[in-house]
Amino acid sequence: MVFSSSIFLFWFLPIFLGIYFLIDRRYKNAFALLASLLFYGFGSPKFLIVLLLSIIIDFFLVRQIDKSTEPKRRKLFLVFSVILNIGLLAYFKYANFFVDNFNALLAAFGANPIKWTKVVLPIGISFFTFQKMSYSVDVYRKTSAPLQSIADYALFIMLFPQLIAGPIVRYNEIAAQITDRKANETIDNRILGFYRFVIGLSKKMLIANILAEYVDQVFAMPANEIGIGTAWLGILAYTFQIYFDFSGYSDMAIGIGRMIGFKFPENFNNPYISQSVSEFWKRWHITLGSWMMDYLYIPLGGNRISKRRTYLNLWIVFFLSGLWHGAAWTFVAWGAFHGLFIVMDKMFWLKASKTIGKVPRVVITFVIVMIGWVMFRADTLSYAMHYIGSMFGANGNLPVTNVSLQFIFTLIVAALFSFFGLTKAGDNALDFFFNRKEYNASQYVWVGLLMIVLLVLSASFILKGSFNPFIYFRF
Repeated sequence: MVFSSSIFLFWFLPIFLGIYFLIDRRYKNAFALLASLLFYGFGSPKFLIVLLLSIIIDFFLVRQIDKSTEPKRRKLFLVFSVILNIGLLAYFKYANFFVDNFNALLAAFGANPIKWTKVVLPIGISFFTFQKMSYSVDVYRKTSAPLQSIADYALFIMLFPQLIAGPIVRYNEIAAQITDRKANETIDNRILGFYRFVIGLSKKMLIANILAEYVDQVFAMPANEIGIGTAWLGILAYTFQIYFDFSGYSDMAIGIGRMIGFKFPENFNNPYISQSVSEFWKRWHITLGSWMMDYLYIPLGGNRISKRRTYLNLWIVFFLSGLWHGAAWTFVAWGAFHGLFIVMDKMFWLKASKTIGKVPRVVITFVIVMIGWVMFRADTLSYAMHYIGSMFGANGNLPVTNVSLQFIFTLIVAALFSFFGLTKAGDNALDFFFNRKEYNASQYVWVGLLMIVLLVLSASFILKGSFNPFIYFRF
């Protein structure tokens, strides 16, 4: 079940919220957990048992971490927990990738391939695996006390708003809210959460999905038939598609969480106005970058070691970040590509680029990110390289693929909203819609009317069965 489906928007969410708001506070966690089980089981019933078993084992392993007084014993249980989670992720997400590549190697030497039954990827496994590991590590570090109820722990992992597409909610950020949300359960939060949900749904249905149709058309073409104009237009559309799709889902998750008393971390902050790749990663998928920094980069040594080792560690983090996104060489190349530019930022670019001005820095960064998205979107590394070649004239100036007026209008709207934050007025507007804790009476009225219009438009696209891809099935 996805947020942009009719069954979720017209049935699951209204029924859930109606019951959740009416029942006694004592039963809210139990009901939210039940709803989350139904939500996940609807789309992946086969994997629900696997997820629940891993949650049970993890819960008791972490209890042992907390109870143990000997450092070696605490570390041993932590290692068991990490192996469990990494092991599940490695098997379900990367087994096919490793076997396919091993068989390709065998074929190169004339050997017979290994017989293998393809493993199906459980939806959301990349996200909830990192959340489970944050719980283990936070308790090990004594950052937060462990939950006393296994049901509360299951709720932390499975809470449906953020279960399948993030944001990645670390345990120390939400520990207190799992057991006591009275301070957040206000009328203002419910209304503002609804507004945030509608904004996210509109990003997904009214911008991302419309751009996606053209993107799929372009990337279905043979690479040698794509001219300069089509190549740049196709990847520009994908650059906006993935942003409005991913940030839209994060907005919907944050909005639903706010409606039921949870404060989830922000996941995007106008990433395309970044003046360097380093800044881009402080604004794009913020919860992943933060997780990687605290649970991987700092344990590797962070900035406390030699410059060469620091550069290597940064590259390793982004290499693994690419692999986290998907089991394909395209994702590995995308991560390594970003890692290279992060290292270049640290070595010389951040200082050298100060002389060229803000707008040129934004444009250069945006083009680098666009080139990276080619690798992210392409099915094979070979296709990605040929596509990038077509962007720089390898196939000449072939006619641009036919585009509709709706597509052009949507692309312009996407560009305006993506770079809105470069201006003071745009920054203030974004702050008004995303960071306010409450509005005055007149603001509630006109913002509410705007949200109703956006909701009706988005719902109409869902009802008429418009093109509605779900990017996160790949993750």
